[in-house]
Amino acid sequence: MSTVTPADWQTRPAPRDAEGWIARAAEVAAVLATDAAARDRAGATPYAEIRLLKESGLVTLLGPTAYGGAGQDWPTAYRVVREVAKADGSIGQLLGYHYLWNWAARLVGTREQWEHVEAEAARHQWFFGGAVNPRDNDVIVTEDGDDLVFTGRKSFSTGSKVSDVTVLEGVFDGTDQHVFAIVPSDSEGLTFHDDWDNIGQRLTESGSVTLDGVRTPWSSAAGYVGKEFRPRVYNTLNVPVIQLVFVSFYLGIAAGALETAATYTRSKARSWLHGGHERAVDEPYVIDAYGDLTAKLWAAEAFADTVAAEGQRLHDDPDAVTARTRGEFEVRVAAAKARATDVALEIANRVFEVTGARSTATAEGLDRFWRNIRTHTLHDPVAYKRREVGRWILEGELPEPTWYS
Repeated sequence: MSTVTPADWQTRPAPRDAEGWIARAAEVAAVLATDAAARDRAGATPYAEIRLLKESGLVTLLGPTAYGGAGQDWPTAYRVVREVAKADGSIGQLLGYHYLWNWAARLVGTREQWEHVEAEAARHQWFFGGAVNPRDNDVIVTEDGDDLVFTGRKSFSTGSKVSDVTVLEGVFDGTDQHVFAIVPSDSEGLTFHDDWDNIGQRLTESGSVTLDGVRTPWSSAAGYVGKEFRPRVYNTLNVPVIQLVFVSFYLGIAAGALETAATYTRSKARSWLHGGHERAVDEPYVIDAYGDLTAKLWAAEAFADTVAAEGQRLHDDPDAVTARTRGEFEVRVAAAKARATDVALEIANRVFEVTGARSTATAEGLDRFWRNIRTHTLHDPVAYKRREVGRWILEGELPEPTWYS
C-alpha cells in the first residue's frame, strides 16, 4: 500500500499528464482503502473524504490550467473515477458526479457562462452536487424581476451536504421548458434531508432535497440569451457522459472487489480439507475463477476506454456534433454500460466462492462491493441499454435523446 499522505501533495509538484493524475488517484485510493469498510458501516457524511479529493487536486482535474486546474480530458476523468472507486465506491460516484456537474455549464451554457463557472470552480476548488433527478418533475421555476425562483422537491440529490455548489433543474411554470442553474449549496430555501438509507453507496449523500423559493439571477440560467434558450445537439450528450461515469465506478468497484478478495485468498483463505491442496491459492477451481473474472474485467475496461476515446472526439469539437454522431456514441455507451453492469455484478457476487465462509464476516467488509454495485446498477434498467444496441444492429435505429438515452 502507498505510504503517501495528503501532506505530501502540498510539497510535490502536481502531475503533468494523464498517467500522473491516474497515479495520483491511486494514491488517494490507497488512503481511502485503509478504513473503507469501517466508514461504510458508519455511514457518516464524508466531509473528510471530500477534503481529501480537494487536497489531492482531483476535484479540479477538468478545470482550466490558467486558474489552477489540471486541464485533463474525459477519458482521464473516467480512469480517475475508476481508481478511486476501487477503494470506495461511494467516493468514486461522488467524484464522477462532480465532474459531470462541473461540466454541465459547458454542456448547456453559453461560452461566457461556462468560462466563468470553470474559472471560479478551479480557483476555489468547488465541489459540485446536483438536484437533477429526471423522474421528479415537480420543481417549478417562476420569474420574479431579474431573478428565477425554484420551488419543489427532488427525491435524490447526490453530493448534497458535502457540495459547495448545486446544479438545479426545473421547468418553467406552465411550459415544458427546462432550465438549469448553479447555486451555492447553502442558498436560502435549499434544504437537504438526511434520508438516504439504502444498502449500498451509503456515503454518496443522495437523499432528498426541498427547494422552497430558491432564488438565482436570470443570468445564471444555463444557455439562455435574452431569456431564450439556444439549443445545440451537444446539449444532449449529458446521458452518454453520465452513463460512462457509471461504467467507470462500476468497473472500479469490481476491480476493488477482485483485489480485496485476492488479498484475502492469499493471506487468510483455507484450502478445502478434501481438495488435496495445502493452500487455497493452489485449488484449481480458485485459480480458474480468478482467471475467468480477471479476463472479463480487463475486457470490459478495455472496451470502456475505447468508447471514452470515441466520446472525446465529440467533446473536442462540440459544434460539429450531429444527431447521428451523438446517437452512434450513445449506442456504444449503452453497450459498455450493459457489459460493465453484468461483469461487475458477477465479480462482486462470485468473489465469495473463492474466499469462503469466513470472508462474510462484517469486519472483512467484502459485502460492500456487491451492495454498492447492486444499488447503483438499478439506476435505469440495463435491458433498455441492450435494446438500444439491438435496435441499432437490426434496424439502424438510433436512440432518441431522452433523460435516459
